[in-house]
Amino acid sequence: MITLTDSALAAVNRFMGNMDKPVAGLRIRVEGGGCSGFKYGLKLEESPAEGDQIVDFNGLTLLIDETSAPLLNGVTMDFVENMEGSGFTFTNPNATNSCSCGKSFAC
Repeated sequence: MITLTDSALAAVNRFMGNMDKPVAGLRIRVEGGGCSGFKYGLKLEESPAEGDQIVDFNGLTLLIDETSAPLLNGVTMDFVENMEGSGFTFTNPNATNSCSCGKSFAC
């Protein structure tokens, strides 16, 4: 389904370790918006929602809603740090077009 690089996995675990409350997992979703039509959303969740696909990725629980699941199939999520800043990037084989920042796409 979805793959996280070692860098992305380490970054998520670091963010989860800084939370004051328990975290059930990382929600990864696709929603309308961005400069190409769809954008990725990430959120640490206290509990899964009804209908979520719950995926274990190397000990990290990923929460994916049923609408986002097909658009995330085959996606690789990375965490990049460089002189311009840091953040998560996505490589999506389902995308027919994406913006230069890598945060939105079209299918």
